[in-house]
Amino acid sequence: MLTLSSSVTLADWEIDLTQIRAQGNGGQNVNKVASAVHLRFDVQRSTLPAFYKERLMQLSDQRISKDGIIILKAQSHRTLEHNKEDALARLKALILEAVKVKKARRATRPSKGAKRRRVDSKTRKGKIKSMRGKVED
Repeated sequence: MLTLSSSVTLADWEIDLTQIRAQGNGGQNVNKVASAVHLRFDVQRSTLPAFYKERLMQLSDQRISKDGIIILKAQSHRTLEHNKEDALARLKALILEAVKVKKARRATRPSKGAKRRRVDSKTRKGKIKSMRGKVED
């Protein structure tokens, strides 16, 4: 069971964990041991609240398919248990980041003093650059 908040949890049957062989270096053991984990989570069939599902489906993330299936691959650790924990932690972080309400940006304008300082620094830099060049004898 994965706990997202005090009122929202995911049951074990909703998360499909599959053992696979890890890619990359690792010597002789990498070809024998299936220590990597494929995590599949179907957003539409889950017991998440509607708000969570809506926000997850709006994400433009390559790990989420058009059908609403989240696929994560965890292979950074040597043991299967560590990779399972890593995959579940990444799923939890993805869901919590999706439902986080972002603060609306208020449009602001630079002050007159800031505009003046910007133009002054540009003219000062231009004068320095204009003095560069060949030295005449």
